[in-house]
This record gives sequence, structure tokens and C-alpha cells, in this order.
Amino acid sequence: MSESFPRLSARTRRFTLGVPRGFTISPDGARVLFLRTKSGTDPVTCLWELDTETHVERLVVDPRSLDSGDEDLPPEERARRERSREQAGGVVSYSTDAEATTAAFALSGGLYVTDLAAARTRRLETAGAVIDPRLSPDGRRVAYVTGGALHVHDLSTGDDRVLATPESETVTYGLAEFIAAEEMSRMRGHWWSPSGDALLVERADEAPVHTWHIADPANPGRPPAVQRYPAAGTPNAVTELFVLGLDGSRVAVPYEHEYLAAAAWDSHALSIVTLSRDQKTMRLLSVDPETGKSTLVREDTDPAWVDVVSGVPAHLDDGSLVWVAAADGGHRLFVGDRPVTPPTLQVRAVLDVDHDSVLFSASGDPTEIQLWTWDGHSLLPVSTRSGVFTGRMAGGVGVLTEQNLDTEGVSTTVVRRDGVAVPIPSYAERPGLDLRVSLGRSGRRELATAVVLPSWHEPGSRRLPVLMDPYGGPHAQRVLNRRGGYLESQWFAEQGFAVVVADGRGTPGRGPAFEREVLGDLATPALEDQVDALHGVAEQYPDDLDLEKVAIRGWSFGGFLAALAVLRRPDVFHAAVAGAPVTDWRLYDTCYTERYLGHPDEQPEVYDTSSLFGDAAKLERPLLLIHGLADDNVVAAHTLRLSSALLAAGRPHTVLPLSGVTHMTPQEIVAENLLLLQVDFLKKSLHL
Repeated sequence: MSESFPRLSARTRRFTLGVPRGFTISPDGARVLFLRTKSGTDPVTCLWELDTETHVERLVVDPRSLDSGDEDLPPEERARRERSREQAGGVVSYSTDAEATTAAFALSGGLYVTDLAAARTRRLETAGAVIDPRLSPDGRRVAYVTGGALHVHDLSTGDDRVLATPESETVTYGLAEFIAAEEMSRMRGHWWSPSGDALLVERADEAPVHTWHIADPANPGRPPAVQRYPAAGTPNAVTELFVLGLDGSRVAVPYEHEYLAAAAWDSHALSIVTLSRDQKTMRLLSVDPETGKSTLVREDTDPAWVDVVSGVPAHLDDGSLVWVAAADGGHRLFVGDRPVTPPTLQVRAVLDVDHDSVLFSASGDPTEIQLWTWDGHSLLPVSTRSGVFTGRMAGGVGVLTEQNLDTEGVSTTVVRRDGVAVPIPSYAERPGLDLRVSLGRSGRRELATAVVLPSWHEPGSRRLPVLMDPYGGPHAQRVLNRRGGYLESQWFAEQGFAVVVADGRGTPGRGPAFEREVLGDLATPALEDQVDALHGVAEQYPDDLDLEKVAIRGWSFGGFLAALAVLRRPDVFHAAVAGAPVTDWRLYDTCYTERYLGHPDEQPEVYDTSSLFGDAAKLERPLLLIHGLADDNVVAAHTLRLSSALLAAGRPHTVLPLSGVTHMTPQEIVAENLLLLQVDFLKKSLHL
């Protein structure tokens, strides 16, 4: 008997195991390094290499052969993986020298270096458990962090030097602080100089950050985990930058803003990007590494907020700046001071700069993410089919990954200079679902919407109970042209629901104005748009949706939206499952929350409007609250305080606490049974 979808989805980490990722193209385009597990159920990630001329793949590093024992991660690495939503084990990240001849990675706290030509891996002696090892461009040294100290290991002599030692237990050198990793996608805190003789290093001091305690009530003998959490309106970690030379020199790099959003050090400039606490001003600064003095290159301002875009700053061979900024109603690619994309093409990220060409992702239609290049003269489409694409480019060689609704899984192709396409196979498991997904627009605002019907449903044969399945908040998108985004939705549809997924105001892909409509209110526009989308879909499918039986489910912001729906619109929504919901935005982090709601001391009424607590007495529909007690992102206090408010108001509800579970719910049994329990709750609540 084959495995059920919930079990298989849990075992395969939602069908991500076995998919190639983490690509590095050698500068000459001859080789492509990548990460992949050996099967769709194998959680141990290996390092592989593809010869683009012969099309031959080679297994370079198999962690099981390194006698590293069972994976035992230091706390900092566990936190880093939680921030990056990493679900696998083994070699989950690596760095290379400039020529991609050597790779370095951490495994169970050990530091390993691989000679890629010989496929020979050795473990280096270190002072402690290793975090984020990064090779120098010349391949002679590797920098890493242990115990909050930044070390540099000389590969030829074995000499291991400490470049920076933390002055207290709240200080780290070389690591991204919580806010940078969680909210700005900056996962690193040290950067090598192009010559390999110095590093730009972040010093983060969490002393001002309030201390929270994440307890495990199921195991009262264990002490609670102590965490510094910068909740909205409270102090952030103090971050500083230094240029640390291998000769022992230390040069401070002062900057004024609260946040360090990005840094880059190439042959043209040492660049840093800073962001003000209110996130309305962003500065790109060029730093003199000898003196630490900064020169303003450009300043972007916005009355709402300035977006942090990955992949910039970067430079063409002639030194021209590559940048992304909002202008004329669109997120546009700039080369120098000139926008080179139209405002109707929403640039998502810069993926690579290869000499004089820029590879970037962008959306014309918000349900599509396409690849484009700017070659110095014109825009050229790289992806030519409908779908969701990402990629890399170096040495005239490209790596394209593609997802769409017509093809199962993720397709990866290496495109050589001569146009020959070389596939990199995926070993991901097949979900075993017959997807029936229709993308379209619905409601007064023509919201991007996906309608997912049971594979067995005959149109017009009966009205199905409806399950709204949104994320619905800023910074993330559900309605995209890719099968992988609808697997759980399709499974719920197979249980007898018409599932509706809608992206409302605040979600990306439609331009700055659409995203900024949630400024000052994370609740009202998001909920209005779910109702609007539901009614729009009902008009399109008048004989297939039963609006007398409408449920809603979601996780994180989607969990907030699900609880909000039954509290404020019980006339529309008849049951809700809220997973890890944000219930009071004063309990969520500074950077995300203040971007949309401002400082709680300055605008308390805005926080009250977006809080669920004031609506607790209104609950009259079944509500299931699910929360991992080990969640350090949306802490369990959100659910527990809402539950207390509901109890105080005499409103019955259900709480499902998950012992030892974080925001990702990676545990196989938990992930499987969560789906089953949700279906059971929804069917009982809707009297199905």
C-alpha cells in the first residue's frame, strides 16, 4: 500500500528533498556545483559537480562518508537554519574560492574543506563548533565563527588565528543578527576582500534586546531557552562594522542608520546598505577600507517604506552600479543612475552579474516570475514559457530552474554558451495528486486567485464547502504558476472542499502601490480582500461553491488572517484553523512590524486595529489555534494570550499546543498529523 499524501509530504519535507539547489558556476563555465539529496526521502544533502562539456555528474561530498556521526548542531547553526527555513541536513550550504576549485562547509559543527578536482575532503582542527565558514577568494584561508569569535584558518600551514573575540556573552563577530536574517534575508556577517587580505566583519551586541524565555512545558525538568527578541517598539541589537586585516589591523566603519541591510566587496568597491529604523530612508555607501570613511553613493526615500532587494549592490565590469528601486510606479532595475526596465515589469531580485550582463527575476503578470537579462544595451527574456523561474549566470553559462502548473516538480537546466541544454535531474518524490488548479482574477480589485477543485468533481454537479487557504500578507505570495504551491490545497480539495487561494493587497508582484495599501493596517485590507476574492470566485463558479459552509486556514500571517476572519466576519466564515498566528503585533519583531505599522509608542491605535484581542468577545464560530511551543519567531505567547482573552470572554475554542515544535514544524509525525487533524476539525465544524 502506498503512503498517504500527508505522510509522504512530511517525509519529503513537502517534496523539497532530492531537488537540486545552491548552484555555483565556475568562472569559465566548465563546471556547476550544486546541492542535492540522493533521493526524495533522504534528508542528507550532498555536494555534487556537473561537467558542462561532458554532461557528467560527480558526487563530490557525501556526509555519510565523513564519519561525522549523527548531526549535532550548535545552537547558532540551528538558529541560522530556522531563519533560512532550511529543512534538510548534511551539507546545506557551502562557500568556494573565486575559481571554484575549493569548497568549505560545516557539518555537525566541524569544519571541512574539499579539493574539488581531486574530490578529497579533510576536516580541519578548530577551536569549537563552526558557523558559516567562508573561503577567501584566493582559496588560501577560510574564515569562520565559533563561540561568537571570528577565526581565520590558513589551509597551507594549519595556523588558526582569532581576528575578533567577543567582549561579552551578548556580543558576536561575523554573524548576522536575528533581524537581518529573519526580515532582510541577510544570512551572513563577514565578507572577504577581493585580495583575501582583510574582511568586513559585523559586530552585533544583543545586550539592549529584551530577554524572552521559550519554555517546554511538556518537559518541566528542562530549563527554558533564553532568547533575545526585539519586539516592536523595543531596542534592536547594536550592530557595528569593522575592516579586520590579517595583519592585525582594525578599522571601524561607522554608519548612522539602525539596520545594516546588505554589504558587498568586489574589485570596484566595498559597499554597505543601511536602513533607518522607520525604513523610509535607505543609503548605499562606498567605504574606504583603509580609513573606514564612507561616501554616499545614493539615497532612496519613500513615505511608506523602502524595499530591501536581494542581489544588490553589484557592479558591471566597467564599474557601473547595479541597483533596484521603486520609481514611476514600479520596482525597476537601475544601471548607473538610469532605469533600464519599464515600470510595468516588477523586478524581484538581481540573481547574478556576469561581466556586462545582469540576470534578474521580474514579474509582468504577478502569477509569473520570469528571468531577464540586461546586456548593456537591451532587455532580453531568458525564460520563454509560463511559470516561475530562478537562475544563476557566470562565464556565459546559465542555470535555470523552472516550475509551472503543467509539469510536476522542479526542472533544472544548464545552458552552455553554445546553447546546448544540459539537464540536472531531480530525485524528488511524486506527490501522487491529480492537480486541478485554475488561475485567474477575482473580485473588484481583480485579485490573483487560484481555485482548486477535487479531481473527481463534475462542474455544476453539487456545491462544495469552501476552504480559503491564504497567506495573504506582505512579503510573500501564494498564487503563482507552479504546482508545488498547491499540493496541500489539492489534498484538502480531495477531502471534499473547493479551495480558494487569493493574494490580496500587500502581497508582491503587482507593484509598490498595491503593496503599500496595508500601511497602517495589516488587518482590514487583508480581510476585505479575502472576502472580495471569495465572492468573486462564487460568481465565476455559481454552481460549485457553497457559501453557507466556508472555512479558512493559514499559518503565520495566514494564521492571523484565519483567526481574524472568524472574529470579524462570522457572516462569511464559519470555521477557522489558525496556525502560529500573530495575534498582537506588539509581540512581533521590530523590522517587519514597524515597516507597516510604525512605532507602537507613536501609533498605538494602529496596533489596536490590527490586534485580535479586542475582537475576542465576538467569536461565535469554531476556531482551532495551533502553535509550536518552541517557536522563536512567532512565539507561543501569541496563541496563549488570545486563548486567555477568549476564555475571559467566555468564548469556546480549541488550542493544539505542539511540544518541541518550531515555526517550521519539521517533525515528520507532527507535520503528517497536523493535516489530518485540520481536516477532521473542519469537517466537524461545518457539519460535513
